[in-house]
Amino acid sequence: MVIWDLPDDPDGNVQHIAKHGLTEDEVEDVLLNADIETEISDSTGRPMRRGWTTTGRFIVVIWEFIDADTVMPVTAYEPDA
Repeated sequence: MVIWDLPDDPDGNVQHIAKHGLTEDEVEDVLLNADIETEISDSTGRPMRRGWTTTGRFIVVIWEFIDADTVMPVTAYEPDA
């Protein structure tokens, strides 16, 4: 399960990814794709995945584990080329 904050929460993860021009669906495309290797972010130490969305965008998703079956996206963005 993926935990999303309320869309109108200015400090929430939905607003944060929207500032990067991404949607919840795009983030979940990469976050929930078990075929994409999980790495560790150098800057935060959190788990991350890099991959393609169904909309054709290559993005990075960083999240936190809440428990074994629940994750909460922290940020997502298109990396600089």
